[in-house]
Amino acid sequence: MRSDTERNRRHLIKAAARLFENSPTPVSLAEIAKHAEVSTATAYRHFSSVEEVLHAFRAQVGSELKDFSARQTTRGMAKLEAVSRHWVSLVLEHGGAMAQMRSHRGYLERLREGTGYLTPQAEALAEPLRQTTEELGIEDLGDEALYLWNALFDPRDILDLIKSGRTEEEAAGRLVAALRGALIGWAAAQEPQAD
Repeated sequence: MRSDTERNRRHLIKAAARLFENSPTPVSLAEIAKHAEVSTATAYRHFSSVEEVLHAFRAQVGSELKDFSARQTTRGMAKLEAVSRHWVSLVLEHGGAMAQMRSHRGYLERLREGTGYLTPQAEALAEPLRQTTEELGIEDLGDEALYLWNALFDPRDILDLIKSGRTEEEAAGRLVAALRGALIGWAAAQEPQAD
């Protein structure tokens, strides 16, 4: 990609994030273009919709999480906790723009068909989740472990916890503890019950 093309794309993503952070009403691609200081036609050359800009933004944040995960030297629950805490920080850093991503399709469906913006996040978490289940002495839950993580670490709910008076540290700590319990409970529910 040419440098001016890449620059315009970055500006559009950044502008969208700023607008969604502060806008109580829907945002248009024309507004995003205006704030990025590019023409609407340029915006449409990069993205066909506002949703597509948000997907690019979410993929970018997911890549930050993936890079953070790759740099960790710990394993298992310690790594999962570090990555999860970093996610909470990213959600707080990017705020409202993170809470805009809602799909009418389920997480597992989107994950399994390779929805682009979910891939880096899943790659950041797959190994720490697998190691954590091993550490806990339960079977590898695969995509369902990612499903549980996603259900607990939804950006809207993280922001809600913070707005309700929890500190970032408290919110992250409780979510990680809830995830540990969810993994154990999910695995136990899958085991055949003795008669």
